[in-house]
Amino acid sequence: MVAGLCLVAFSTFFSCKKLTEVPDNPPSSITQAQEFSDSTTTMTAVAGIYSYNSTAGNGFAYSDGRFTMSTAPSSDEVSYTSNSDQQQFYSYTLVPSNSTLTSLWGSPYQSMYQVNNILTGITNNSKLSASFVKQITGEMKVVRALYYFNLVNLFGGVPLVTSTDYNATAHIPKASLTAVYQQIITDLNDAVKKLPVSYPSDGRARPNLYTAQALLAKVHLYQGQWQAAYNEADSIIKSGIYDVTNTPLKGVFLHGSMEAIWQIPALGTNQATAEAGNFIPSYTGATPVFLVTPFLLNAFETGDQRVQNWLGKTVVNQQNLYYPYKYKNKRPTDTPLEDYMIFRLGEMYLIRAEAAAELNNLSGALADVNIIRSRAGLPSSTAEATSQTAVLAAIMHERQTELCFEWGNRWFDLKRTGTAGTVLSAEKTGWKSTAELYPIPQAQIQLDNMLTQNPGYH
Repeated sequence: MVAGLCLVAFSTFFSCKKLTEVPDNPPSSITQAQEFSDSTTTMTAVAGIYSYNSTAGNGFAYSDGRFTMSTAPSSDEVSYTSNSDQQQFYSYTLVPSNSTLTSLWGSPYQSMYQVNNILTGITNNSKLSASFVKQITGEMKVVRALYYFNLVNLFGGVPLVTSTDYNATAHIPKASLTAVYQQIITDLNDAVKKLPVSYPSDGRARPNLYTAQALLAKVHLYQGQWQAAYNEADSIIKSGIYDVTNTPLKGVFLHGSMEAIWQIPALGTNQATAEAGNFIPSYTGATPVFLVTPFLLNAFETGDQRVQNWLGKTVVNQQNLYYPYKYKNKRPTDTPLEDYMIFRLGEMYLIRAEAAAELNNLSGALADVNIIRSRAGLPSSTAEATSQTAVLAAIMHERQTELCFEWGNRWFDLKRTGTAGTVLSAEKTGWKSTAELYPIPQAQIQLDNMLTQNPGYH
């Protein structure tokens, strides 16, 4: 059986195969020994992990934009104006055969096969230097942790696959939430030990130490491990490498942004980011397919400059309609260049703020919130520093307006704080508690008889 596969060959066969199954004798294949025969060939495989291609289905798992296009309607950020499967995310009528679910589930596992293949190929490889193996191991574990973090927050317990032995992984059950999070933390703790402060190449597309810490901060926050979350975010903020106060709103998502902790060059074939391609109306006067909801619009205070910079506006039938506009380049040739942001310093300030508030450091929490508010042109928060409840509410409000349309933050925040039912049932119809998890794609249930469907779906 050929162990190493070219990216194109694997993606071609993925859609009709089991979780990590690879066909025998695929075309355009090379042996694993050839693929990892030296640092040059190894880096060819590594480069594929970070490639942003919104049409080919290779490389970075979230290049197609469907993550944002699903989680934003599931929360209260956008509504959907077209009649298609995407409407099911907004109305909580998801069915396991929904076509978007295939990408949300399949793309991370497809990419993790590539990650696991690299980790297998470089381990105990005498042809590679120890320092090189250490660096690449750290990077790949950050990528794998990111994929599992998103999977577990979308679907709940999911199969843990850390090898390329498809005979062993083709039929496996879901791992528990505890087990998945433990794998994530184990990977990230190892990455922290292995990755240097400096980025390994130009730009910030490949993880460094602080990239691992950024995800670790988020994981600890979601787990309610407040001191650990505070410490990781605090380390990043104090590093001096990143900057919020001197990064204008219009420059946050640009190539070379000083706020970026991890950003991948958006080099789609026919468009830059998939978000811009899907969110920006196709022509002047067209109704946006994704409309910013009144709930989010009303969350922005008067004078909040994020409205002008991060929301687009079009006029249809004399009515102002707003759409997500953090990414503005519809074509890959548009300038100034944009990169696809994964982690940025603004989120770290809000993680540190929430952790500080939970630790009863209310003045420190408000100081962090006010750094974000100041950049948005807003006055300091009016939350009373003597009330933990008020400060936490101010932080969640700031997360809603600062992190909208980014990585499902609003959807995940509502779920992890236990407020999804209260908030969403008051705003929209159709809410049910089982909607907090997406269904496992029906095709996967049929292929893996060890998988069980999430409650509330058939």
